[in-house]
Amino acid sequence: MNLRSVFPPMPTPFAGGDLDVSAIATNIERWMIAGLGGVVVLGTNGEAALLDDEESDRIVQAARPHVPRDRVLIAGVGRESTRGTIAAAARAASAGADAVLVRTPSFYRGQVPPAALAAHYTAVADASPVPVLLYNYPAFTGVTLSADLIKETSTDGAQFIDMAAAVPERFTILAGSAPGAYTGMCAGARGAILAIACVLPGLCLQLLALACAGRHAEALALQQRLTPVARAVTTGFGIAGLKGAMDLAGYRGGDPRPPLTPLAPDALDNIRTLLHAATH
Repeated sequence: MNLRSVFPPMPTPFAGGDLDVSAIATNIERWMIAGLGGVVVLGTNGEAALLDDEESDRIVQAARPHVPRDRVLIAGVGRESTRGTIAAAARAASAGADAVLVRTPSFYRGQVPPAALAAHYTAVADASPVPVLLYNYPAFTGVTLSADLIKETSTDGAQFIDMAAAVPERFTILAGSAPGAYTGMCAGARGAILAIACVLPGLCLQLLALACAGRHAEALALQQRLTPVARAVTTGFGIAGLKGAMDLAGYRGGDPRPPLTPLAPDALDNIRTLLHAATH
């Protein structure tokens, strides 16, 4: 399985409050034509926390026919319990996922010490029919994983270096934050899951190629172009901002699911300006 690429964390499209399966197909097909290494469904940007199990399974099933077999379909399956995570991983694999992305359980984080987290991930990995990616997102969960195989959503270059030194060669570290993507690639990340890849897949692939080729001045310049719009569609305006940017780029984003609120018109104008600056 080749994870040395860029993967878009697909926002879940809705129509009338329900899943928009046709939009899933349209978006994924465009991303695959752009050359991305696959797609991530049911991640943070996929509003996974707002979906029930039946919807989650349908999304994996809807995505699979549009991800070529030489690309990778990754499905988020994190649940608060080990048992629930194992069950979700089994269902995702049965629906066609090539790998599963497992966030840290967080509701009882004060009562789950590092040894318990290790036991959780070991149990999930032992039971999962497909490879497991550990998802570290302390900004959302309040839990930080130490150096290990994780999808790392931070801009901490030192942490990337520690992880790269700690894991065996067969493990792959993925960057998960576009503003820190270049830093992560220089520090040991071999690929990336980037929200901005949902909007500007070609530029994200170019950044990875430049970093891998050692063309650091060009990579840094491209990183600096991408960072303002990347921040806008994540920490700035959140999921609504990412979906709005997708709409502007000709994809089918739409509105988020309540209680998340739609993007305000002035915010959309802001994103339009940032997109133009990143692409011109």
